[in-house]
Amino acid sequence: MPTDGLEVRHNELTAEQFIELWETVWGDGPPLEQTRLAMEHTLFRVSVFDGGRIVAMARTIGDMGLDYYIKDVVVRPEYQGKGIGRLLINEIFGFIGANGISGTNVFVELAAAPDKIPFYEKFGFDTNDSQRLKLMYNIR
Repeated sequence: MPTDGLEVRHNELTAEQFIELWETVWGDGPPLEQTRLAMEHTLFRVSVFDGGRIVAMARTIGDMGLDYYIKDVVVRPEYQGKGIGRLLINEIFGFIGANGISGTNVFVELAAAPDKIPFYEKFGFDTNDSQRLKLMYNIR
């Protein structure tokens, strides 16, 4: 398996590690204090390490009953294509399955860049006619 030798950790992703990975794919990361607050209030964080180096992360937010939202799925570019993204999503599904109400259905949602949609479709995600609306709200 391509992920042999990698270590998966749950709920240990730090704000510093989050920003480090963010910057490998998206440029300047969010402020440290803001990221710390986000980590404290995330339902589930999964991170992958190669030795002591963080190489991937994903997190889940939601209400634990009806809706989960997958956020910030990042795999360092040099580690992509090795099954790590699949590992991250499967870890999230494991968390959802372990914490949901047996016999019920829940929404699992995410937003994906167009080039990443085929990856998520392999898990059963599909698009709908809804448009994702966003607003960067400035806190004063």
